[in-house]
Amino acid sequence: MKINMEEELTIYEKQLTDKQKLVVYFLVYSFLGWVLETVFALFVQKTFVKRGFLYGPACPIYGFGAVLFILLLHKTKGKKILEFFVSMVAFSIFEYAVSFALEMIFHLRWWDYTQDFWNINGRISIAYSFAWGAIGVIFNEKLHPAVSKKLDKAKNAVSYHAQKAIIIIIPIIMIVDFVLSSIKYLNQ
Repeated sequence: MKINMEEELTIYEKQLTDKQKLVVYFLVYSFLGWVLETVFALFVQKTFVKRGFLYGPACPIYGFGAVLFILLLHKTKGKKILEFFVSMVAFSIFEYAVSFALEMIFHLRWWDYTQDFWNINGRISIAYSFAWGAIGVIFNEKLHPAVSKKLDKAKNAVSYHAQKAIIIIIPIIMIVDFVLSSIKYLNQ
C-alpha cells in the first residue's frame, strides 16, 4: 500500500512557520507596494512609469516595511496612540537608513524631501513621519488583518507543498532580480 506524503503530515506540520508567514507577507506587500506606486505614478504622470528598484513587479521597501510593522505592532493592537508613535519613529528611522544606504551604494536618491518642512538631509520629513504614524495604525488595525484573512483563505486552495515551493522560488527570483538590478544601477 502506497502512503500519500500529504496524509503523513500532521495538521501542525502543514502550517507555515511564523518565519515562513513573514516571507509570504514580505512577498505580498512588496507586490502591493509596487501596485500602489505604479497606480500613483499613472495618476500623477498620466502614463505608465516603471516604479521601484527591481525589474519585476515588486518594491521590497514595502515588503520590509510591512514585516517591520508586523513585528513592531503585533502587541499594540487597539492602542492607537502607541501604534502611531511606534510607527512614526520606527519608520522615520527605517526610511532614513534605507535612503542613506541606497545613496551610499548606488549614488542615487529614490526620494528627496529637501523642499519639505522640517526635513533631515532630505531623507525624511515631519509630514511623512506623521504619515508613517497614521499608516501604521491603519495597517495594524485594518489592512493587515484583512490581508491576513485573505491569505488564510487562499492557502486552503493551494497545497502545502506548493506553498512551500512558492516561499522558496519567489524569493530566489527576487534575489536574482536584486543582483541584476544592482548591477544595472552600479554601472550607471
